[in-house]
Amino acid sequence: MAEITIAGVMRAGAYSPNHIGNDTAIFNGTVDQLRKRGCAVNIYSEDQFNAAEHIEEPVVVAMCRERQSIAHLQQLEDAGKLVINSGYGIENCTRERMTRILMGNDIPYPDSLIVNTNENVKPMLEKAGFKSCWIKRGDFHAMHKEDVSYVRHAEEAQEVLQEYFYRGITRAVINVHLVGDLIKFYGLRGSDFFYWFYPFDEGHSKYGWEVVNGKAQGLQFDEAHLKAICQRAAEELNVVVYGGDCIVDADGTVRIIDFNDWPSFAPCRDMAAPHIAKAIIREAKAFLHL
Repeated sequence: MAEITIAGVMRAGAYSPNHIGNDTAIFNGTVDQLRKRGCAVNIYSEDQFNAAEHIEEPVVVAMCRERQSIAHLQQLEDAGKLVINSGYGIENCTRERMTRILMGNDIPYPDSLIVNTNENVKPMLEKAGFKSCWIKRGDFHAMHKEDVSYVRHAEEAQEVLQEYFYRGITRAVINVHLVGDLIKFYGLRGSDFFYWFYPFDEGHSKYGWEVVNGKAQGLQFDEAHLKAICQRAAEELNVVVYGGDCIVDADGTVRIIDFNDWPSFAPCRDMAAPHIAKAIIREAKAFLHL
């Protein structure tokens, strides 16, 4: 195989809340697999990437999430480089954009409201029939536990939104709470690789919110359908390496509640890294006409 030269950009620790080690591990594991397959990979931290005057490598593989880094990725993409995940795809995974894209393409998702954090939302929630719901910062990726909040009624929702406003967060997404089994999934666009599990049962957590849905009941659902809607979401959001969460309700309905660009793959890291490398090489070979 002709050598493919890649710039690999790591994720800054601020964007790996409670998962710095896991995010670093999947990045390093993927780089190792790329090198074993003949690729040359030059590693950059987000700071090094943003400070670089020129990125010479034709392919950029990035886990970064800083605003400046995302803008830099988009500039490189516009200049003709292959970027995985696309800077535009990473931006699409911010909450408001993700909600609009998934709902706009009829991908199963909770009933939701997109609001300004300084408005009175109680009448809106009552009209929509929302009681228990989730409030999530709409403008960017979650960095703190408080960026995702579970509330039990409209008054509590209003208080949380006011706190967001005081923190400088101007937009929020409100998802109605779905009762059912919480499932976490990992996948690759255009690949057969797909892995899912029950995070509460496995003790896998970022912020501890898994306790709201609690232990899975093992509700039956169509695994092929779950994979299919995740692949559709990856296409519409423009990401290759993805993961997220969904809820399975009592009748087997599956709805995505979160979708992330390049998560940690922590429970399946060793299994996933070779598949991620193969997906990157496949995209690179097509891009470089190799």
